[in-house]
Amino acid sequence: MTAQDNEEKIKTAIMMLTRIVNDASVPRNIRRVATEAINQLNVKNLSAGVRAANAIHVLDEISQDPNMPVHTRIAIWNIVSLLENIRD
Repeated sequence: MTAQDNEEKIKTAIMMLTRIVNDASVPRNIRRVATEAINQLNVKNLSAGVRAANAIHVLDEISQDPNMPVHTRIAIWNIVSLLENIRD
């Protein structure tokens, strides 16, 4: 796993999270958490693994929200699985 592969995965995760942020059917608090996860992934002075772990931590807190639409929950699970593969 190269650093470039990790950056590609982070870019993909940011793209997926941006879709959630821009989806009006997603409750505001969940969009806020998705924005925070994007912010964590964009912190350039941390390694890819640390940025991914920080984003996973933020997303884990919201993943059990009963108000979350099913398609959003599945998207978040997919994002978390993608980020879990990032290692330093």
